[in-house]
Amino acid sequence: MKKFGFSPKRSSSSFIAHYPSPSRFALPTPTMSFPDSVMLQTLEIAEPVIVKWDPETSTYAKVTSLFYDNRREALEFIKHVNKLHKAMHSLVTENSTSELLIRAQHLMQIAMKRLEKEFYQILSLNRAHLDPESVSTRSSRTSTRSSLSDFADESDDEIRVAGELISEVEDTAEGAMADLKLIAECMISSGYGKECVNIYKVIRKSIVDEGIYKLGVEKLKAAHVHKMDWEVLDLKIKNWLAAVKIAIKTLFNGERILCDHVFASSDSIREASYTEITKEGALILFGFPENVAKNSKKSPERIFRTLDMYTAIASRWPEIVSVFSFPSASSVVNQALNSLIKLAESVRLDLTEFETLLNKESLKTTVAGAGVHRFTMETMNYLSLLGDYSVLSDILMDSPQTEKSLMPQTFFDESYSDSSPSPSVSARLAWLIFILVCKLDGKAKHYKDVSQAYIFLANNLQHILSKVRSSNLRYLLGDEWITKRESEVKKFAANYERLAWSHVFDAIPKNASAMTREEARDGFRKINAVFGEAHHKQLAIVIPDGKLRDEIKVSVARKLLPAYREFYNAQRVEMEKDRRFAAAVKYAPEDIGNALSDLFFGSSSVSSSASSSSSSKSRTSISQ
Repeated sequence: MKKFGFSPKRSSSSFIAHYPSPSRFALPTPTMSFPDSVMLQTLEIAEPVIVKWDPETSTYAKVTSLFYDNRREALEFIKHVNKLHKAMHSLVTENSTSELLIRAQHLMQIAMKRLEKEFYQILSLNRAHLDPESVSTRSSRTSTRSSLSDFADESDDEIRVAGELISEVEDTAEGAMADLKLIAECMISSGYGKECVNIYKVIRKSIVDEGIYKLGVEKLKAAHVHKMDWEVLDLKIKNWLAAVKIAIKTLFNGERILCDHVFASSDSIREASYTEITKEGALILFGFPENVAKNSKKSPERIFRTLDMYTAIASRWPEIVSVFSFPSASSVVNQALNSLIKLAESVRLDLTEFETLLNKESLKTTVAGAGVHRFTMETMNYLSLLGDYSVLSDILMDSPQTEKSLMPQTFFDESYSDSSPSPSVSARLAWLIFILVCKLDGKAKHYKDVSQAYIFLANNLQHILSKVRSSNLRYLLGDEWITKRESEVKKFAANYERLAWSHVFDAIPKNASAMTREEARDGFRKINAVFGEAHHKQLAIVIPDGKLRDEIKVSVARKLLPAYREFYNAQRVEMEKDRRFAAAVKYAPEDIGNALSDLFFGSSSVSSSASSSSSSKSRTSISQ
């Protein structure tokens, strides 16, 4: 309701001097109307209570708080003000020129000035109790018992004391919120809502702005972001990620709860107040990701920070919409939505850029020992991290699916992604792995030794599988995709074994018992030569994956050792008889086994401590 249109320019003291005390008024005459009679009686009761707390006429009222000094009297004060306003409302409709209205209006101005002072004091003195974190925590109906969980290891006395302290703080805050609501309702209903709201907005906006500042969120110009080094911007993004969680859950949520409580009597006032208090800080907070997405420099790491920011907003979207549900706060929700859109565009752009980088990779760069290429490691690290972001399914949902048509069905069948949590993500990541595998095929062709080309392919595909199995890629690509790749690794390993060791297998005579002494001796000499050459050549090969390394060594040993042991044992008698014959035998079966155990560690020296320690477990099994 609007203020009554009376504003006599006299102080409250002159007003009191002009009008005699209510006790000196005569009883209403029979000619006095009923509204006048009610007003006179209301003034007689309310005036002493209200004038007592006039800071302009009482030193006591100037230095003392009504609500802190005597809350019961404060409630009486509010009650009399409400009755005075009701009486004024009745009288103005009946007799708008009544002298009593002027007197009541002066009294109402004293009361409103007092309530303004009280409202300001309660807000100012209870900043700690009414901070958004405390308000949002209490709103979740966290009981004192749950709050005491932090004291589980303390004694009963300490828990009791802690409980009393928590209860005291909660009681203080709840009392302050109740008083603010009481004053706000009284001032609004009396037509002084503007004064009340202005005090509230000034104090609470300073708290929100201070909170945003303390969270380290700052408004950056686009040009500033564009010039910023990635390391510096990365720190700011990390800071924003920590800040946005607190800001949504605590700062804005707590402020909304407090505002809804204090101005529960007026939807329009609480909407206008909350929006004005939080809008500036919220726009700065939710505008940061859009600024980064549009203006930051390209960087391989950027996509992950972009996805982190997208996740931070998307995962809290219901909270954002709920806290900023007022129509006047729609610009905040729209800003958060725009940030999501720009972040998604940035992710799609970064993925395209990453695909371009894969295609630009040189085929001529190989790796010594035919091990895992750095290109493979970096690519799979990148893709395995991408697989952890469930929001990719939203981002890639509407993007064109050209990958499936370009990949051979043997590499990625559509059925692979039927059980995938996100078919679009599965297809995109499978496509990037396919590009990687194609590049590895091209690199393998630059090995002069074909057997090394196959071990290179086996090593790198095994690394790809290892990263897939140990990450969320396992669920995105599916078990059938993994099984297909495992069979390919085995084929590569088999081809390596055939090309690198088949001539050694063939060098072992098959009819040892029918051979002459000279034929047997020549057989040993041939074995010495081909095995020694093969062994020396394969010492440079490295197989980082322990399982694959042992599988290949055991497979070679199973084909080589039994045949060699049979030939060796068949000639044992001749070796014992003829020293010259024995001298032609360089390797006992155990020596062959030990020599195989030292392979695939990328060392040219079988005596290296790394090789001997790493192969100690497999050596016994191979020898046997």
